[in-house]
Amino acid sequence: MAEITLNFTVNGEVAKVTTEPVKTLLQMLREDLALHSVKEGCAQGDCGSCIVVMSGQAVNSCLVLAAQVEGAEIVTLEGLSKNGRLHPLQRQFAELWAFQCGFCTAGMLMSCYALLLNNPAPTQVEIRTAIEGNLCRCTSYRAVMDAVLASTEGGHLP
Repeated sequence: MAEITLNFTVNGEVAKVTTEPVKTLLQMLREDLALHSVKEGCAQGDCGSCIVVMSGQAVNSCLVLAAQVEGAEIVTLEGLSKNGRLHPLQRQFAELWAFQCGFCTAGMLMSCYALLLNNPAPTQVEIRTAIEGNLCRCTSYRAVMDAVLASTEGGHLP
């Protein structure tokens, strides 16, 4: 099978990846770029564990073909922290225990990050809507909402 070369930005860095055109964004991020925060849960877009931010929008990376990222800007969990400092949203997730087992956490964080990129002062209803595609079997949804709200206090922006 012929390979394709893609040019895009991932976590603020220019990337040029030669890969198979049948790969999903999820597979390319994990296999070609070793970005392992992106997890495969259902591979059908139902669970949200593979969510990344693509050009400012939360997307299920298991449903996006790698070829679709040409020219796009991708942010994964690895791209949230800067200079060894956690993003305010990550800090609040940790401080407010907005996770249990941790499997859904990366996708949940990325959904919330995309929300804050587009709406720096969301309501509880808007937060619930933003995370409705993220399944958490440990029921930490309330803590997630608290963490998002706390990360917006005092002018913390994405």
